[in-house]
Amino acid sequence: MVKSDKKRVVIKVGTNVLTNKDNRIVRPIIHNIVRQIAELYEQDILSVLISSGSVIAGKEVLGNCDITDKAIRRQVFSSVGQPRMMRTYYETFHDYGMKCAQVLATKRDFNPGVWRENMINCYEGLLAEGIIPIANEDDATSVSNTMFTDNDELASLVAELIGADMLIILTDTHGFYNGHPDDDDTRIIREVSVDDEISQFIRESGKADGEGRGGMGSKVKVAQDTAAKDITVYIANGKRDNVILDIVDGKTVGTKFVS
Repeated sequence: MVKSDKKRVVIKVGTNVLTNKDNRIVRPIIHNIVRQIAELYEQDILSVLISSGSVIAGKEVLGNCDITDKAIRRQVFSSVGQPRMMRTYYETFHDYGMKCAQVLATKRDFNPGVWRENMINCYEGLLAEGIIPIANEDDATSVSNTMFTDNDELASLVAELIGADMLIILTDTHGFYNGHPDDDDTRIIREVSVDDEISQFIRESGKADGEGRGGMGSKVKVAQDTAAKDITVYIANGKRDNVILDIVDGKTVGTKFVS
């Protein structure tokens, strides 16, 4: 298919954005994310959403689980939680007169060849029809050598795959800090180049996405790697009002990663 010349934005929403302190999915947050994507669409800007949360959504349904194997437990929670998350997204997009679609993938699907071409055709077909792709890892079928490090890596691969102009990684902090976010003298680093040495500033805080995946170290590495491919990346607080719209509008929000 022929790629349109409309601006493209990939938005990754982490589990910490979608949940409250009790580890439950917060529907108003999802509504806020979808509202902003709908406004982007009205501006002729195409979006792809990478959404975490399926594991937590599955836990809400199943409660305690007796499976001790971590990988199998994750498969079960995700398999139960995925349709629940998609139903919520479907209903919310429908409220804005929009359609969404689920695109599950493993790392293998991004390898050169027929798998990759199939992925490209899928995304281009959905975007051409004005349908919002919601991407996630196929946890039910992924095995160790075909798993993504986390959804940040998946978001980066999708951004490269569709030739995105921008990748926005939404987390529960306001950006990348030069120290621990809770320290009084810590400040946000507003812009980072791919050549900047910033490892000394990486401090993990809070819970990682979905049983230990997707901390700040991962986000920073993904951001710099993606920016090296001439895709501008932002790390910002997903619970901030209009965070997506403000970033696309060029306002100073979060941390910007540039080539």
